[in-house]
Amino acid sequence: MQSQGYLGNKLSDLTYISTDEGWLYLAVIMDLYSRRIIGWAFAHHLGTELVAAALAMALVHRRPPQGLIHHSDRGVQYASAAYRQLLKAQGVIASMSRKGCCYDNAAMEAFFSTLKVECVYRTRFPTRQNARGEVFSYIESFYNRRRRHSALGYLSPAEFENLNN
Repeated sequence: MQSQGYLGNKLSDLTYISTDEGWLYLAVIMDLYSRRIIGWAFAHHLGTELVAAALAMALVHRRPPQGLIHHSDRGVQYASAAYRQLLKAQGVIASMSRKGCCYDNAAMEAFFSTLKVECVYRTRFPTRQNARGEVFSYIESFYNRRRRHSALGYLSPAEFENLNN
């Protein structure tokens, strides 16, 4: 089902998750309209492919019209020529934070804080695969479908979208 969530900006960022095998990197795209996580990808590296995979997932799920605004920080992955070309090819407008300004990506940072407090810090992950499974379950089964948000009138992202579509 295509959501009307494309009316809002998309936020993107990445974070690190510790496992006994080493770091697992997670790139996420959030629909700011509903706070729903619409794209994510995992990797054991911080290459542009990581953020491109999260974008591909989000585009498949939402099929946004031309002119969607996609916001990120100034990380090398998001500023790379390959990523900017991918956005342009999809008709997506890139937006980046000003240097040293974290406030315009605050909703994404809040999500990462919530993810880590409610899921990551409560578990020791022996493998990257264990971490992938737990984070996937958290995002899809709990965060998007059941976790309530004050910014959404104490509805979950899925409830908010269903009510507003």
